[in-house]
Amino acid sequence: MIRREFIASALAAIATASASALAAPPSGTRRPNIIFILADDMGYGDTAVYGQRRIATPNIDRLAREGMRFTQAYAGAPVCGPSRCSLMTGMHTGHARIRDNTALAGGKLGTKGKGKQLWRRPNLLPEDRTVAQYLRDAGYRTGLMGKWHLDGFETQATPIQFGFDEFKGWLTPLETTHGYWPAQRMHGDTLVDIPENANGKRGRYDTAMITGDSIDFIERHKSHPFFLYAAYNSPHSPFTAPDFGPYADRAGWSDDEKTYAAMIHYLDLGIGQLLDKLAASSLDRDTVVFFASDNGPRSEPTTQQTRVADFFDSNGGLTGYKRDMYEGGIRTPWIVRWPGKVAAGAVTDVPVYFPDFLPTALDLAGAPREKSDGVSLKPFLADAQRSGEQRFLYWEFYDPEFRQVARWGKWKALRMKRGGPLELYDLERDPKESRNIADRHPDIVKLMADGMAREHVASVEYPDPAPEPVKG
Repeated sequence: MIRREFIASALAAIATASASALAAPPSGTRRPNIIFILADDMGYGDTAVYGQRRIATPNIDRLAREGMRFTQAYAGAPVCGPSRCSLMTGMHTGHARIRDNTALAGGKLGTKGKGKQLWRRPNLLPEDRTVAQYLRDAGYRTGLMGKWHLDGFETQATPIQFGFDEFKGWLTPLETTHGYWPAQRMHGDTLVDIPENANGKRGRYDTAMITGDSIDFIERHKSHPFFLYAAYNSPHSPFTAPDFGPYADRAGWSDDEKTYAAMIHYLDLGIGQLLDKLAASSLDRDTVVFFASDNGPRSEPTTQQTRVADFFDSNGGLTGYKRDMYEGGIRTPWIVRWPGKVAAGAVTDVPVYFPDFLPTALDLAGAPREKSDGVSLKPFLADAQRSGEQRFLYWEFYDPEFRQVARWGKWKALRMKRGGPLELYDLERDPKESRNIADRHPDIVKLMADGMAREHVASVEYPDPAPEPVKG
């Protein structure tokens, strides 16, 4: 009982602290621009500042050197769609519309794979609200450059319908996914040709296009508060780059390994160009830059992804990869840079996750507070030494079956199938989740199980199974 009361009081304290920080900026001062840079399938250990030894990431390192690095940050899910839904809506996957890349019911039918297997893609509905909608209502210019992944084949669920004034990029990936030399892409709600890539030509590289579009957006809106969501596809498979970059002559490296490193190199180069544009436009001190990845590194048995992820230690030595609910599947790099406001070189081990972005962005913008499963991180950005209250973080996922995860303080619990037993780990002593100690802490197990039950809400797209009939 004491522990449950502590959770409730801790959450209330955080809410109060966030509310007090929501005072609007003084009259005459500029509200900060907000940029969220999202990598795709980049592991916790894929950047030098998080321990990568083989791939240089000088510009991501610069973000950390000039800002705050979070060591215990989490994506919204272990795969793309639900993670991005959590980021955009501020809801964890027990409440969000999209909880897996596919839906158990509802959604729209599409095809997957060479066999044209039917599957259902979930999509945002009109009653869902995104951070872009709230910021646009608050007077921000809003733009998405890159990957959306929240439309599920539905033409009424594009970024334009969900708060973005401008969109250049791609919707839900299909069997014929665009790759890195796309012949077409969306401009707003219109599909346009890219002549430089027509008929298999390789004239414009995806990563460079997203960077260029982002720089153009900054230039056109530099005199007005803006929200830019730069959602890169790199380094998601298929591994493709213009060349091997600085890794062409690495002895003993496979072509896949050289290509993966080059993809991260060109992504890092693009981030550097964005930072240079902010500096050249005198926007450095007026812009908060977030950087993260949507989930852990991809790894599938006997594929190039497995060999490459292991070669680079992409999960940072943690257990699991993309699609896993262990740390390697959901822990992500998370850096926030705001010169003059966020202490340079700060590091914090406060646990945070994607639902926190929406309340943080609204807090930074001086916008009204909205419903969310997250909390504003603004107090932590202002004080690197601030200790985080213990709060209950929750995830659920449906591939290959219903799974639940929760974190509370140092404790992490996992349920790997519906109705199954809980695994329990002490992340302070066992960050690699190698020792299940559920049998030694039944009180913590019960607390975590109660929290999971409380946070899970069935939905049309993800209904709970019908109860078994009572046998008389």
